[in-house]
Amino acid sequence: MNFHEGDPVMHWTYGFGKVIRLEERTLSGQNTLYYAVQIGDLTVWVPADGKLGSRLRPPTPQAGFKKLLAILSSPGEPLPDDRQDRKTRLLELLKDGRAESLCRVIRDLSAYRQVRPLNENDQALMRRAQNALLGEWGFALSITPAQAELELNRLLTSAPAGD
Repeated sequence: MNFHEGDPVMHWTYGFGKVIRLEERTLSGQNTLYYAVQIGDLTVWVPADGKLGSRLRPPTPQAGFKKLLAILSSPGEPLPDDRQDRKTRLLELLKDGRAESLCRVIRDLSAYRQVRPLNENDQALMRRAQNALLGEWGFALSITPAQAELELNRLLTSAPAGD
């Protein structure tokens, strides 16, 4: 997977961004090639190594993205009541960095929120997942983040309650 300067990318942790340059850097006496990715006002250095595919991916194309939106209005999967178990399950789901996983985490936390209030960790995870999804959504469908957020809220509101 090769990215070039100006390419839009999704970082599995920080969300939607753009490759601003490819640079060789020396760390611990070893030269490594890095992608500099601009994500909002943050620049993230991503090693261009064998694990790149688990760190960066191209944004989901428009046709694929529209199919993912059905996940948001589907019933949420039940989450563990134990906060540590819940956090572990959600972080495990997010590890692959796919838009589908972002949708599932947002959907499941939204359903859980209907039954119990979200703790600080849940809220932070929800914000992170929503911000990443909204950035990709805006890019994929050529809409503003505000429009994407309105549609996200509409889809979540129309979702049937989970079991």
